[in-house]
Order: sequence, then structure tokens, then C-alpha cells
Amino acid sequence: MKVIVITIGDEILIGQVVDTNSAWIGQQLAYLGVAVSEIKTIKDNNQSIKKALEYGISEADIIIFTGGLGPTKDDITKISLAEYMGVDMVFDQGTYDRIVDIFVKFGRPIKESHKHQCFMPTNATLLENRMGTAPGMLFDFQNTMIVSMPGVPYEMKAIMADHLLPMIAKQIPIDQKIYSRTIMTAGEGETTIEENISPIIDLLPNTISVAYLPSLGSVRVRVTGRGEINTIKSIVDHAINQMSAVLGDIVYALDGISLSQAIMQLCIEKNIWVGTAESCTGGFISHRITSDPGSSSYYVGSLVTYTNELKHQLLGVNNKTIEQFGAVSEQTVIEMANGGLKVLGSDIVISVSGIAGPSGGSEEKPVGTIWMCIANKKEHFAFRINATKDRKKNIEYAGNVALNALRKFILKHY
Repeated sequence: MKVIVITIGDEILIGQVVDTNSAWIGQQLAYLGVAVSEIKTIKDNNQSIKKALEYGISEADIIIFTGGLGPTKDDITKISLAEYMGVDMVFDQGTYDRIVDIFVKFGRPIKESHKHQCFMPTNATLLENRMGTAPGMLFDFQNTMIVSMPGVPYEMKAIMADHLLPMIAKQIPIDQKIYSRTIMTAGEGETTIEENISPIIDLLPNTISVAYLPSLGSVRVRVTGRGEINTIKSIVDHAINQMSAVLGDIVYALDGISLSQAIMQLCIEKNIWVGTAESCTGGFISHRITSDPGSSSYYVGSLVTYTNELKHQLLGVNNKTIEQFGAVSEQTVIEMANGGLKVLGSDIVISVSGIAGPSGGSEEKPVGTIWMCIANKKEHFAFRINATKDRKKNIEYAGNVALNALRKFILKHY
């Protein structure tokens, strides 16, 4: 089964918008055992769309379009598809009624352009969009499945999940089923991980593959099997258990659970409350924690003390400590953590202070020097990391390291 993904939009070509849709579609199809053979980005005009459609029909079993389905005049995807397939456009009352209901609910006026959005190719099977106004469209044309969806990521994902993925899954032969599981790790690089689990991998049949997916401070190890589902499920599950045992405490979860979600489960289970005292990360750690629904069950809040004055006023860091050792030092983050415990009233506090960059470093403390401390009322663990010269990467990396240090602190002391 061959799939081509085509994203439509000038905003992608000029770099104004990053095409995350294609990556997500490719990932979801890979889980089903379907490989995307090509990804194309084209201009939002009639000729480009028709040319891409003609090419896709000659090369693929499935063509997936995203973009160009809104109410404005520059959204011409469905018109171009209809013209290429030689069919008329017809007004769909059901789509219009949904748009009216949505706009009435939010007290917004209905415009003539919204009626324009409701004209559909006569040969299209409409796919309900529970996250927006523009439905997806499904065509069976010249032995090719053609799907057109909105470019808004959360709308596209809803249509894919509700309609397209189940439809494709049913077409996969029983002996070509895919079963995949992922080990979530933090604190070690992919080379070390591979060395540790290679004896297990060497014994796996060729129907099983292992992939390493690194990011800042963490690595996902994905084990995938293809074949008869019960057989490959047994092999993959056994391999996951063996690898997890070998990797030990760098494994924080399985199958897509984020580090912050794993920490939330751990804290709720042990009735631990956490707070943060942040400087160079500027609230990023707090953001990571509060992005998870249910974080109020263990997270009390944060003090972002970016200046030395606030470190002293809010956290009680001694001015002499900063004068003698600097704001970026072991002594300062320990005092930040202890102050956070008093002010926030939590069981544990994460503190962090560093030089995120790109300027502000010195020979003694170059850009990327970051100190952290994890502390409760009895114990503390302070440590330094050396990151890069890229500000955004430093902040993200520091957040990941801090969360993993929190996880290990809890496992050790609770």
C-alpha cells in the first residue's frame, strides 16, 4: 500500500508555517504498517493541485491532501479536485447547518463566505469534522483513494482518527499487521542504550525492528513487529520486558507517557506535592508540569525569580551568597530550593539557575552552565549541567534534566 501526502499552502513554502501535519500523518500510518513514500508541499493554486493529483494517481494507492478547505477565496482545493475529476459542485445543507449551529453558539455572525465553504464535489463522501467547520472529503477515483482534509492540525488529526485511520487499518492483510511498543527513557544517550540492549536485539527474528528516537535529554526505544498479530505481540512484549529490565531506572514509562505524566502518577501515588523556583528556565518547568491535565493534584506552583533582587526578596537567598559565588552556583540553587520549600509549602522543590545564552557567559561559567537542586526538608541534591550555546535548547534540556532528577529523587527518598 503506497501513500503520498500533499500539503497545500504558500505559507508553508515561505517558511511562515512549519508543516507538522505530514510528520504526524506519517507517524500514524507507520503504526499501522503503512509507509508514506513521498511528502510534497505545493502552492495553493489550481494548476499545482491538479498536477499533484495527476502525479499521485499514477504513483500511489492513497493520496492525502491537507490544506485549502477554509471559507476564504484562496482556499481552492475542492474546486481544483472537482475540475480534475470532471464533476460539479453542489451545496451541502448539512455542512451549512453545522456551521450555523457553531456560530450561533459563540454569538458570531454568519457570512456569505461560509455558504461558499458548503459547496462540495458531487462525488465526495464527506467526513465529519468534530473540531471545526470544514468536513474532510473522500473520493474513489481511478482505483485511488483520495482524501482531502483541512490544514489546521487539530482538525486534520480528528478526521484522521475518526475516519481515515480505521478505514486504512481494515484494508491491511492479516499477515501484515503491525504491533509496536515504546520504552521511554531519560538520562542516557542512544549509544549507551544500544550497547546495553544489543544482546537482546541480536536474538530477535527479522520480523522485529528496533528504532532509537532521541530528543533533548531523553530517548524513545521503539520495538515494532510485522506479521500475524498474536505471534508478533508475544515477541514484542517479551522483548520490551527484557530491555526494560536491563535498562533499569532510566526507564520512566512505556508507550508514549511523557516524563511529566510519569512524575504526576508517581507523586499522586506517594502523596507528594511539588513546587518550582526557576531563574534561567523562566517558568518552562512549570509549563511542562501544568500542561498535563490533573497536575493540580500534586503541583503547588512556581516562583520565577529571574533577578538577583527577587531571589533575595522572595526566596531568601543571601546577598552575600550571590556576591561570593554568583547567581549561577551550587550555593545559590540550594538556597533557592530551601526558600521555595518555605514559601510554597510543598514537599519537594526544584530550583534552577543558569546562563541560557546566547550571551552572558564567562571563561569560568560559559553559556550553557546551569545549576539545579532537588530538595525536601531533609535532603537535597544539587548538580551542574553543561549545555550548548542555543538558548531555546538549553531551556528545554534543563527542563527535561530537572524533571528526570525529580523522578530519581522521589524513587530514592520516598
